[in-house]
Amino acid sequence: MYLTRDEERIYEGEAGWTKKKAMEILVAIGDLNNASRLIPIESAHVSGVSYKTIGDAFQFIENLEGRVAVKSTLNPMGMDRERWTEMNIPEEFADRQKRILAAYTSLGIAAECTCVPYLLEGCAPGAGSHIAWAESSAVLYANSVLGAMTNMEGAPSALASALIGKTPLYGLHLPENRLPKLKVRVNCTLTDADYSALGYLIGQLAGDRIPLIELAANQHQRPDRDELKHLSAAIGATGAVGLYHVKGVTAEVSGSEAELEEEIELERRDLDDVYEERGDDVNDEPEVIAMGCPHCSYSEIMRIYRYLKSESGKRGGAEKVRRDVFIFTARRIKNQLRELIKEIESYGVKVLCDTCYVVSPAFERYKSILTNSGKMKRYVPLVCDGACVTLCSMEECIKAAFR
Repeated sequence: MYLTRDEERIYEGEAGWTKKKAMEILVAIGDLNNASRLIPIESAHVSGVSYKTIGDAFQFIENLEGRVAVKSTLNPMGMDRERWTEMNIPEEFADRQKRILAAYTSLGIAAECTCVPYLLEGCAPGAGSHIAWAESSAVLYANSVLGAMTNMEGAPSALASALIGKTPLYGLHLPENRLPKLKVRVNCTLTDADYSALGYLIGQLAGDRIPLIELAANQHQRPDRDELKHLSAAIGATGAVGLYHVKGVTAEVSGSEAELEEEIELERRDLDDVYEERGDDVNDEPEVIAMGCPHCSYSEIMRIYRYLKSESGKRGGAEKVRRDVFIFTARRIKNQLRELIKEIESYGVKVLCDTCYVVSPAFERYKSILTNSGKMKRYVPLVCDGACVTLCSMEECIKAAFR
């Protein structure tokens, strides 16, 4: 891979040990993927923040010095920084989690701790901009919905790109690699968690092939931002692709379908199978209900409140939820909806920030989970010792909370 003179100096260590290590990572990735050179990026999103997932490897991060070269944000960590005692997080875990957060922020990375940086003001990349993002759901949303350009970065490569301000030119940074190879025709109308179920299926079917999704002819309502967020997350959880196209909806759909290798049709019964898929040991009723994977948007939080108010109203207006219910969102979003959050929590619901169900040890005790997230459906059984996850709509989640 070609390096400029300045890049060579960094590689040789003239800019210090931290940048040398970062450049070594980028060069190794570039050489492995036959990248021709490095290109500047506008932002980075760094994963590998939860102590649950990275363990004592955080000590390497503590040894890094300097500041990131571009706007950079963090993925969720293993606890809510303000409510970790309520989550029954052990003090030892909390202390190490705080050290991880301090290590990243000392490098100038914004401590947003969210998987939806694109929902935060000033953090959404523009169409055609090159970025280096980790977190599969964010990568798919940035590439597919916003039209930005990023590969599916890992924690080390995203951090290296943040420190250098560049990334190797290969993969989804090249227009010719963003063309669809698989057409998925959806022969039923979709709403709400249907997009989670659809993404769950498409990820499995697509593998590493970029899909072109064609919605049903009678799908008069375009998927909204939240539905595309869940579609992105589910595809990223079950597949190995960093981009999808929705015909007539997303930013960059190729006008030609000549390169398509296969066409698949999905019916309502295929989505129903995802909803009905449950583990052998699942209880008739869920132990816990969790929403916000990816983190809830403003509009989702407002919908949750309306559903809570409606269901409680049917029971006289003073009824609280009868199960553990957790909502996850970005702290910046929660801070802008303080009064609404208070109303939501008055029903017995807990709204947590900085973390999520998948990366925190706080939720490992639950064995039967209800959610509207296809990403949770995929990952929770893997990280929570085979826990059973059932998918349903947001409204159905709230109804179940009062049963």
